[in-house]
Amino acid sequence: MSGEARTGGTPGHERGQGGRGGSGSLDRRDAHGRERGAARARGAGQRSEAAPSQRAKGADPARNVAFDVLQEVATSDAYANLVLPPLLRARGIRGRDAAFATELAYGTLRLRGRYDAIIAQCVDRPLDQVDPNVLDLLRLGAHQLLGMRVAQHAAVSETVGLARARAGAGSAQFVNAVLRKISRSTLEEWLEAITLDAPDDVTRLATTQSHPVWIARAMREALVGTGRSADDLAELLEADNTAPRVTLVARPGLVSRERLAGEVAHDVRGDATTTPGRWTPTALVLSGSDPAAIPAVRYGAAGVQDEGSQLVTLAFAGTPTLPATSDAAASDRSGGAANPDERWLDLCAGPGGKAALLASLAGEQGARIVANEVAPHRARLVEQALAAVPADAVERVQVGDGRQVGVEEPGAYDRVLVDAPCTGLGALRRRPESRWRRTPGDIATLTTLQRELLGSALDAVRPGGVVGYVTCSPHLAETQLVVKDVLAGRDDVEVLDAAAAVRQVAGDDIPLADRTDVQLWPHVHGTDAMHLTLLRRRA
Repeated sequence: MSGEARTGGTPGHERGQGGRGGSGSLDRRDAHGRERGAARARGAGQRSEAAPSQRAKGADPARNVAFDVLQEVATSDAYANLVLPPLLRARGIRGRDAAFATELAYGTLRLRGRYDAIIAQCVDRPLDQVDPNVLDLLRLGAHQLLGMRVAQHAAVSETVGLARARAGAGSAQFVNAVLRKISRSTLEEWLEAITLDAPDDVTRLATTQSHPVWIARAMREALVGTGRSADDLAELLEADNTAPRVTLVARPGLVSRERLAGEVAHDVRGDATTTPGRWTPTALVLSGSDPAAIPAVRYGAAGVQDEGSQLVTLAFAGTPTLPATSDAAASDRSGGAANPDERWLDLCAGPGGKAALLASLAGEQGARIVANEVAPHRARLVEQALAAVPADAVERVQVGDGRQVGVEEPGAYDRVLVDAPCTGLGALRRRPESRWRRTPGDIATLTTLQRELLGSALDAVRPGGVVGYVTCSPHLAETQLVVKDVLAGRDDVEVLDAAAAVRQVAGDDIPLADRTDVQLWPHVHGTDAMHLTLLRRRA
């Protein structure tokens, strides 16, 4: 532990000199009797150790961009992965500077809970009384000091310069004082200090691994409920804090994985490399390149899609339907001999990644897809995602409430994918801000919607047809319990072996629990925590 730790046993927060007097008033006079400003009287006016001529007057472009991302996330409910790339392009930030800005912004968002616990021990007020802009500056500085390979003097002086430019001189003095306190102890010392009073192991892990406690508890329950050990929790939460790899999808019939790799290899603007995905024949892991610079991505023959998302989509599409011998509507569609697999529905299609992969598969098999999306702006994204798919593979993109499709088109589809709106707890490594936005109260609203969508899908599929229920959340209330509740009210549905369908795509070596449904995990599979249940209407 640092020899300059605060009294009370935790590092970095000093009391006594420069603090509040016994009467609660600030002593604003120094040892020479000179009156000091309020900020310096409480210890927030310490100057940087650098000489005045060496102190940062502003901030470099990369740190400015990272701060702007945090501001957009906080004030506009924006997602960092949608805000950062256009900012980097607009400001001409590339190469190492772009990588630095990306790690600074994403890392700060991921580890916000950890840093807030540390900052709380270095300030003399509750964090909700610290100006939000200043708090974001402190988080950025803390991440440079404790989570990146940035020299201490540079982390402090550059963040103070950013504070001076964006929040004013007084705030810069406060930021300087707090960051100097943080810098006096190592990350390991801080992690020990912020968990001294943790009531249990889950709370301790939630604090050190920067997750809300309710999410950590839900993850532990999901691990146990899907056949894994509760001891996996530490590894899972750590995986949530690891930047995901950029994974491309080579959409079948539009571009091969080999050709896509060739396009990346011939990008003369950088030294990009690719490696085949671990589980699917369509996935290609990319490093060292901007996906938007790849021709196949620009034209829609390929896209950016997590390999777990690809895997559950391929497993769903590969599950055979049965002939609809008792389905008069299906027989009529094909002139008396029912085609068991010609009309597909993506019930919740936005923003279009799974729809594009499904449509490319449908085109190869002579089927066609209807893509339904309730939000018009997301429906436009679906249309863009489907731009490269042959026209005869796409029946239409429609704007509509998925909960009504089963009533409006009963038994009209051979297979239906329900990629249900969910908490997104399975993609926290990709959308780190989600963990701070979601609350336990969201679960009840979302699970009601999920049950209604799954019920509509089962009404919309014909007897013998297949329904895939997918969430990017492992929360048991959004996965197993939704399926259980829906099936409890029906006697015309059977549960299929989703694990077998996944193994048909990924091979027998993929580690799966001994269950019919499938739960993927970042720490096990290197993917988002996708869930898949496969169902069939009884013929």
